[in-house]
Amino acid sequence: MLDSLEKMLAKGVDNALLRFGLGKGYLDLGHHLKAVQHLQCCVTFDPKYSAAWKLLGKAHLAAGDRAAARSAWEQGLAAAQAHGDKQAEKEMTVFLKKLDK
Repeated sequence: MLDSLEKMLAKGVDNALLRFGLGKGYLDLGHHLKAVQHLQCCVTFDPKYSAAWKLLGKAHLAAGDRAAARSAWEQGLAAAQAHGDKQAEKEMTVFLKKLDK
């Protein structure tokens, strides 16, 4: 799947959904920095994409950057609250609380 998404990107297709797919795929494989790169592009395309903010925070945390994870989840929390995405709001609230422990 990642190969086909990378080929689309190489051909000039670039949008939030493509970047989300790449970011999630790389995060699942443990390639945290590549995941961060694609998920950051995703939220640049669509700052309201709360699921992307959630994964971006996870990728930052997995890469060892707690401050960047916090920032992503705080921005994602604001996006989720603004758009009524209660599930993402709950999840990111839990992630932020865990960072504080």
